[in-house]
Amino acid sequence: MINPVIRPRRLRSTPALRRLASETRLHPSELVLPMFVREGTGASVPIKSMPGVVQHTVDSARRAVAQAAEAGIGGIMLFGVPDVRDAIGTGATDPDGILNAATRALVAEAGDALVVQTDLCLDEFTDHGHCGVLSVDGTVDNDTTLERYREMALVQAASGSQLLGLSGMMDGQVAAVREALDQSGYVDTAVLAYSAKYASAFYGPFRDAVESTLVGDRRSYQLDPANRREGVREALLDISEGADIVMVKPAASYLDVLADVSAVSDVPVWAYQVSGEYAMIEAAAAHGWIDRRRAIEESVLSIRRAGADAVLTYWAVELADWLTERPTR
Repeated sequence: MINPVIRPRRLRSTPALRRLASETRLHPSELVLPMFVREGTGASVPIKSMPGVVQHTVDSARRAVAQAAEAGIGGIMLFGVPDVRDAIGTGATDPDGILNAATRALVAEAGDALVVQTDLCLDEFTDHGHCGVLSVDGTVDNDTTLERYREMALVQAASGSQLLGLSGMMDGQVAAVREALDQSGYVDTAVLAYSAKYASAFYGPFRDAVESTLVGDRRSYQLDPANRREGVREALLDISEGADIVMVKPAASYLDVLADVSAVSDVPVWAYQVSGEYAMIEAAAAHGWIDRRRAIEESVLSIRRAGADAVLTYWAVELADWLTERPTR
């Protein structure tokens, strides 16, 4: 008869032992809620491909931020949905444009309870849907786009954004924005670099959420899903240019990249659980194929386990509420 001396199951035998031996934990302060704010004063608009997520009005966004603050999450990331778009994304640098106006309103609502962050990219504001200004041949002009990013950074900082999410994947974007902020006195405005942002199929529902006009793809500036080392290279470049935080996006299909970046980064590393990841779990749960709550908790826990210091997730508030539940006595 075999009688093992080493029995790892001992530490799994009761809920109390499992909690005590747990290597990775979730906390509400490590969660960031992406939010979409549209122009207009009507009702919020449900996003069909993302059940439970809406395009907010400024008023409904205020209520959502109050709820997020009460849940104790770390922050919100704002995306604007304008009525009018043009070739250079003029609305992105309009102080009264939807993203900047919403930022002012939500900073006032949130106070010090959470960090109000803004997406710094042109794709929501351009009529062609790309993340930058196009050259005459239809390709994205990297350096002209950097000038637009600098302008956006100053308007967003002036509107009260505490952290700018540089998601456009232009070469040199961190250095350009950091220089613009510092020269204008916004030395305390932090920069989050979407460093390892891959050209993924999992962004589809997000494009519904921002009513994207994109035709074609973004493979000339977002990373090739086949490349692992390139994600680390991009993160290290952004850190050298002054990024305060670096990001891996999407999360679930790039946990190897996330672990690699976490191993070499001396700044916080975040990950974005993107719209397609959200939609898949919601769809499977709606059909009764998986346990919704367990799948949500496991998916976010795995991102933290791979090395993310914080996670952008559309379940941030709901998950935070679960994490702070207390058993009845």
